[in-house]
Amino acid sequence: MKGSRPEQAVLSRDTDLGKTDETRKVIETMVDGLNDHRIDDIGDFFADGFRWMGNFGCGTKNGLKEFQDNWQRPFQAAFSDKVCIDEARLYMGEWAAAFGRQEATHSGTFMGIAPTGKRVDIRYMDFWKVVDGKIVDNWVMVDFPHVLAQIGHDIFKGQGWEAFDRGEAAPPKPEAVA
Repeated sequence: MKGSRPEQAVLSRDTDLGKTDETRKVIETMVDGLNDHRIDDIGDFFADGFRWMGNFGCGTKNGLKEFQDNWQRPFQAAFSDKVCIDEARLYMGEWAAAFGRQEATHSGTFMGIAPTGKRVDIRYMDFWKVVDGKIVDNWVMVDFPHVLAQIGHDIFKGQGWEAFDRGEAAPPKPEAVA
């Protein structure tokens, strides 16, 4: 890319590194709360007006009640025997990030698909901002295409780029730029 570049990392530029331990405590206790399947008292960790911003299929939740009613309850209705396993966590001032998986049983309707009883891995990435001991923003990516594939629904109909990895299709190449 030639010429001017977009400004980068604006949201985390002025983070207060002295708040790293407080952020770590909030995130660690929140994950324990999620593993205990807490819903009604999850406000112990999230600000009332926090924003939960998920990828397509997950939606965006504005405020604690929307998070509880439009994410936690439907998620727990679709997946039982669930445990969250953060494979890595990073902390920097008011910011934290993690990636990992939830292991769960598909025991309720998910994306219109009746329960299969299959055990699934639900891969995710989370990015949190903590202010005054509560999560105020949460950016989330949940790998719903992977979950759907595990319960027998390939949303890419065989056209996912995994076909390139398996040698079943040739990847396209960009045209040469002058």
